[in-house]
Amino acid sequence: MMHSGGWFAYLRHDEKQDRPALSRDLLLRVWIYAQPYRWRVLGLLITILLISTISLISPLLFRQMIDVAIPTANTTMINLLALGMIAIPLINGLIGVWQRNLNSQIGEGVIYDLRRALYDHMQRMSLRFFTQTRTGELMSRLNNDVVGAQRAISETTVTIISNVVSLVLTLGIMLALEWRLTILSILVLPLFVIPARRIGRILRRLRRQSMEYNAEMNATMNETLNVSGALLVKLFGREKQEYNRFSNHAADVRDVGIRSAVVGRWFFLMLGVVSAIGTAVVYWGGAYLVLEDLFTIGTIVAFGAYLTQLYGPMMALTNAPVEFAQSMVSFERVFEVLDIPIEIEEKPAAKQMPHAQGELEFNHVSFDYESLAEGQVAGLEEVERFTWGGSEVNLKRGKERAEEPGQNGELPAIPEQDLGRRWALQDVNFHVKPGQLVALVGPSGAGKTTTTYMLPRLYDTTEGQVRIDGIDIKEVTLQSLAENIGMVTQETYLFYDTIRANLMYANTDATDAEMVAAAKAANIHDFIASLPDGYDTVVGERGYRLSGGERQRIAIARVILKDPRILVLDEATSSLDSLSEALIQEALERVMEGRTSLVIAHRLSTILAADLILVMENGRLVEQGTHAELMARNGLYATLYETQFRVIEIE
Repeated sequence: MMHSGGWFAYLRHDEKQDRPALSRDLLLRVWIYAQPYRWRVLGLLITILLISTISLISPLLFRQMIDVAIPTANTTMINLLALGMIAIPLINGLIGVWQRNLNSQIGEGVIYDLRRALYDHMQRMSLRFFTQTRTGELMSRLNNDVVGAQRAISETTVTIISNVVSLVLTLGIMLALEWRLTILSILVLPLFVIPARRIGRILRRLRRQSMEYNAEMNATMNETLNVSGALLVKLFGREKQEYNRFSNHAADVRDVGIRSAVVGRWFFLMLGVVSAIGTAVVYWGGAYLVLEDLFTIGTIVAFGAYLTQLYGPMMALTNAPVEFAQSMVSFERVFEVLDIPIEIEEKPAAKQMPHAQGELEFNHVSFDYESLAEGQVAGLEEVERFTWGGSEVNLKRGKERAEEPGQNGELPAIPEQDLGRRWALQDVNFHVKPGQLVALVGPSGAGKTTTTYMLPRLYDTTEGQVRIDGIDIKEVTLQSLAENIGMVTQETYLFYDTIRANLMYANTDATDAEMVAAAKAANIHDFIASLPDGYDTVVGERGYRLSGGERQRIAIARVILKDPRILVLDEATSSLDSLSEALIQEALERVMEGRTSLVIAHRLSTILAADLILVMENGRLVEQGTHAELMARNGLYATLYETQFRVIEIE
C-alpha cells in the first residue's frame, strides 16, 4: 500500500544504476509533443543537410586555389574562388537564420505545450495534492524542467543530428580524396570513446542532482519569501536559521555546478588532446605521401580543414547517447508529474448538475487521509520505483529545522498504532432539507472541515456517497458542482489584484451594480468606497494590505456575487474585534437566508438558530438534532454547551 505523506515522494527516482536509460516509450512520448511541429522538423532537417553540405565546399576551394589557380597564375579562377570563399559562409549564415527560426518555433512550441499540460494536470489535482506538495517544487517543474525539456529538443537533438550528418558527409568526401589518410584519421576513435563513457555517466548524475538541488532551493525561497512564511520567520526570530538553510541549498547548487563545469572541462581537454594526436598523425602521413608524389599540398590543406569538421562532430558524438539521455532527464521529470494519478476525476459520462434545490445527504461516508482509494492506483506500472510516504527529502528538511542549538536533533518515535490507516471520517450519515441551516460542532480535529470539503469534492469519499438533490455528486461535472456551492473558508485568500478583480472572480459576467450590491450585503462597500482607488485598490500579496475582518467580508461579498444555492462556511470570528465580528455576523445572516447552509459553528446564536446540529468527534457523527433534543440527551453536545459555547457567549 502506498502512503500519501508526500506526493512528490512519488517523483523521486531510485536510481539503481549509473548508465543512462532511454526507453522506447519515453522517446515515443517525446515525439507526441514534437509531432504538431513535424513539418517544421522536416524543414529543420533540410537546413541541417544544406549547411553541412555547403560547409564541405570550402576545403575544396582551398585545394583548388593551392593546386591549380596559383601554380597556373589563373587570376580569373583566383577571383572566383575568393568570391566563393566569401559566398559560402554568407549562404550558410542565411540558411542558419532560417534554421534558428524553425528551431525556436519547435522549441518554444514544445515548452508552451508542456507548460499547458503540466498546469492543466496540476489544476485537476485534488486538494490533498496541494496540502502535501511544496509550491516551490511545482514551480521548478513548470520552469526549470520544462526549459530543460525544450533544450533537449531545440539544442541537444539538433546538435546530434547536425553532427551525424556532418560526420557522414565529411567521411565520404575524405574517403573520396584519400582513403589512406582517412583511415589514419579514424584510428584515434577508440581514444574518444573510452573517456566519454565514464565522464558522460558522471555528467548525467550531476545534471539530475543539479535539478533536485535547484528544486530544493526554489521550495525554500517560496516557503519563506511569501507573506505568511516571512511573517512566521520574523515572529519566531528564525531569520538566521532560514538564511543558513537557504545558504546550504544554494551551496549544493553551486558545488554541483562547479563539479559539472570541471568534469566537463576535463572531458573536452582529453578530447582536444586526442584530436591533436589525430591531426598530427594525418599531417605526418600526408607529408610522406607528398614527398613520394602521391599527394598534393592542396589536398593536405583540404584534409586539415576536413579534420576540424571530422573531429568536432566525432568529439560530440562519442558522448551523444549519454548527452541525449542526460537531456531526457528533464522530460522524465515533467512526465513524472503528468503521470501522478488524478485522485478526483470526472466520469466520462458525467452530467451537468441542474440548479440545485439544496437537499443534502451523506450516506455512510468515510474518508481516509492516509491512503489513496484502491482504484486510484490500479494500473500504475513500476510502482516500486517510487517511494510513497516520508521521503528522504522531507525527512532531511525536518531534521534541518529540528536540529537547532539547544536541541539534540532526535526525532520522537512514532507509535505503532499511529502507523496504520487513520480515518478522518467514519460512517457519517445525515440528511438536510432544502433551505435548512445546519451547524457542525465538535472538538478540534473532529472532522468538521473534512465534512464540508466533501460537498464540493475537494476530497473524495473513500467509502459511501454524498448526494445533492438525490444525485450522487460523483455523477456530475466538477464545474456544475462548483457553480451550485459557495464556500467561505476560515483562511480567506485574495489574489494580488484589485478588489474588483477579486470580487468578479466569483462571477465574471456580473455587472458593477451587482458587485456593489454584494459588497453592501457583506457590509464592506462603505470601506471600499472610502479607499482612494475604491474598487480598483490592489489588495497586496494574499490580501495582506487589508485586515482580517475586511478580507472575510470581501470573501462573503464574493460568495454573494456567486449566488449559490448551497453555502458552506467556517464561522471562525474569534480572532476579530467586536465591530468586525458584528459586521461579519450580520453579513452571514444575509447570505444564509433562503439557502441550504452547512456551517462550522462557533457562536451560540448560530447554533441555537440551526435547524439541525451535527456533533462530530474523532471523525464520527455522534449526535444530531436540535438544540433542545441534544440538551435532553445530556451527551457530548451538552458538555460542549456547558464548557464552550455558553462560556463564549457570556464573554
